[in-house]
Amino acid sequence: MPVKVPSSLPASAILRGENIFVMSDARAESQNIRPLKVLILNLMPNKIETETQLLRLLGNSPLQVDVELLRIHNRPSKHTPCDHMNAFYRDFEEVRNNNYDGLIITGAPLGDLEFEQVQYWSEIQAIIDWSQHHATSVLFLCWAAHAAFYHLYGIKRYLREEKISGVFQHQRVHEHVPLLRGFDDDFWVPHSRYAQVSLDKLKAHPQLNVLAESDQAGAYLVVSNNNRNLFVTGHPEYTRTTLLDEYRRDLASGLTPRVPDNYFPEDDPTRVPHARWHAHGALLVSNWLNYYVYQQTPFDLSDMSGMTPWE
Repeated sequence: MPVKVPSSLPASAILRGENIFVMSDARAESQNIRPLKVLILNLMPNKIETETQLLRLLGNSPLQVDVELLRIHNRPSKHTPCDHMNAFYRDFEEVRNNNYDGLIITGAPLGDLEFEQVQYWSEIQAIIDWSQHHATSVLFLCWAAHAAFYHLYGIKRYLREEKISGVFQHQRVHEHVPLLRGFDDDFWVPHSRYAQVSLDKLKAHPQLNVLAESDQAGAYLVVSNNNRNLFVTGHPEYTRTTLLDEYRRDLASGLTPRVPDNYFPEDDPTRVPHARWHAHGALLVSNWLNYYVYQQTPFDLSDMSGMTPWE
């Protein structure tokens, strides 16, 4: 949340120089407050697990958030009861004419497919295009981030020789960026994917800014110049056991997966995994809601042209 201080206070200029949001008396008196409307397009097979992970992070904010759930199609889900889908999820045609403060598009287990081979690729493209005019800020997670890099900016991903799975150390590329407010210089993030987008290509693109990266995992946080699109290539929403569940699932299916890196004490998969990313994940989503949604979104969502960039 912003800090309200007199405009003439010396600290005000210092904090603004560090991109910390401070609010003048005049702006505070004229500010209208309402619940934020956030839409989640859930592409993961186990809808309930992913819902819970994301809602846990969204709930770690003093802002009131009204959440709606969106599905990409209405065909029966193999991993989620039909009653749950019909009761809680909406189809795109039901929300097409709505505006939202924020949109989250999750990852999907489609890492080895070309985007054009994805059964619902045309629907994904349509929703990404729609989001650029109907959501104040869009948070793309993992596969969705790669899909958006490709669709919006023409940046292709490539398949790694071996799946990257584990928890990896990352570094901030920029210090005084609102999204990274409160981050340590180094922090840890889970990754689980076969695909990668070239860090050099992302850094060279004139419409994108890389905010955080990893020697092992590459670019992690990337934001568009207009601050509308935030790309997160890892999984800050994962719980302590998510990578463990994936590892056991791969073993059960006859694969020979590597033990996830930096996850089990002494790399022993019989021991309880070490979770060291929960604080970072909560802070990341809280900063996104505050600086890239709440501080930018118009009070009247019917007028997206009323958005003003954060200072």
